[in-house]
Amino acid sequence: MLGGQPANGVANRQWDARDLPPDAFRPLVRKLLTRPWRTVVVDDYRAYRGIHLYAGAVHLAGEIERLTKQPRVGLMLPTSGMFPLGLLATWFTGRTAVPVNYLLKQQERDYVIADAGLDLVITARQMLKQFGDLPPGVQPLFLEEVTFPKLPRFRRPVTPDPNEVAALIYTSGTSGRPKGVELTHRNLGAVAWQCRQWGEVTPRDVFLGVLPQFHSFGLSVLTLLPLTTGAKVVYTARFVPSKIVELMRRHRPTGFVGIPAMYKALLADKTATKADFTSLRLLICGGEPLAPAVRESVESRFGITINEGYGLTETSAVTNWARPEDTGLHSVGRAIPLVEQVILDPAGGELPPGEEGEICVRGPNLMRGYHNLPESTAAVFDARGFFHTGDLGKLDVAGRLYITGRLSDLIIVGGENVFPREIEDVLNRHASVKDAAVIGMAHGARGEVPVAFVELQEGADLEESRLRAYCREQLAGYKVPRRIVALEELPRTSTGKILKRDLPLDLMKREPAATTADSDAD
Repeated sequence: MLGGQPANGVANRQWDARDLPPDAFRPLVRKLLTRPWRTVVVDDYRAYRGIHLYAGAVHLAGEIERLTKQPRVGLMLPTSGMFPLGLLATWFTGRTAVPVNYLLKQQERDYVIADAGLDLVITARQMLKQFGDLPPGVQPLFLEEVTFPKLPRFRRPVTPDPNEVAALIYTSGTSGRPKGVELTHRNLGAVAWQCRQWGEVTPRDVFLGVLPQFHSFGLSVLTLLPLTTGAKVVYTARFVPSKIVELMRRHRPTGFVGIPAMYKALLADKTATKADFTSLRLLICGGEPLAPAVRESVESRFGITINEGYGLTETSAVTNWARPEDTGLHSVGRAIPLVEQVILDPAGGELPPGEEGEICVRGPNLMRGYHNLPESTAAVFDARGFFHTGDLGKLDVAGRLYITGRLSDLIIVGGENVFPREIEDVLNRHASVKDAAVIGMAHGARGEVPVAFVELQEGADLEESRLRAYCREQLAGYKVPRRIVALEELPRTSTGKILKRDLPLDLMKREPAATTADSDAD
């Protein structure tokens, strides 16, 4: 088990693709009906037994069929039991679910709805009041207004074709417009099974979920994984550290999945104690790099170890998941069952352990392609079927993966490769820094130089020369940021990732005060 010791033999088990379910739909329905009166979901509004989700989905499926003839249905819902209800109902009718990111700007959200060809979105009135109306011609189906007066007549659901698209999930658009990622029924069934095997998840587990379910992480790991396993899941719509701690105390979850910003915020909650986290055995972090300083602080204060994971929307959210034996190595762990992983050089050659290159993967959880973008799809797959992630990393001899950066973020200083993540990790360890982002800036003599933007801890002041000196103690001279500028808040995507394209480079025009060591970087 994660967070403790793995069960005997799990690390050496041989996985067989013949064990994979054809989809996630059938295991989900089977689990709901096997123990129909068991509570499977608790959220901010109510508790759902298995029969509630199943019967509600059957009723809702009838409403979907009455209101639209389109092959795709939008889901714009808070993190709650309403999402699996809407998802299951959509699959009951043989349609594709399109989770709509309500945190996007109105223009981006309208683009997603149009690109997916939606004319019906399952939502709640409060969602539209808070985040804005749907585009003209798109009808809302308000879930709280659908009445379920009695148990519905039994209906045989449409059996999904494993190769058809189950969910169309749009990327957060860090570079250009969001792209629709086509995840098939086979993809989602596979990733739920892969995570269940690797994490040894059982019906006795209890998950605490706050990640948005429009994100592939929230869909795969916090919705499909527990529900296809028969485990209970507790949802809360908003991440409020004190609320998370209260739910930990009340429900004693065994699994919690978060992004680095959530773990940082939990550290700031003065009421949280070690005793609040003793039930956890699956403590997972993903979405973006976890700063070593945050990992160390969580372990020191709460006595728990965060296991990092790695994946992309295109891989149904997960390819790697660190186990306890990977603790302290700053690795995202080995690949989950049936995922193949290689590190390739720019010419496509496979690199040996320890050498950095592009991370490329293939497996049953890998997307079918990008919606309506055949050229973009062809560009990310090679002749062997490996998906090119655009991320840089290396493997060790045990197959553990280490992420070093993004190909697009790589800074070349006087012919030397500089990975922003290395500099960011150093900055994040400084007591005054809450978060950091490093990018390259054009430089006449050296081609590029690294510059840094930081978000400071409450009450801290930026002393640029001292912070640069701190970096110089731990980094080679050419890696030390030429400038460090403090921002009130770093720009972020709707899911919390730092949006480097929106960093204000114009603030870097003023040269910092010279130091005696500046010649090393010039």
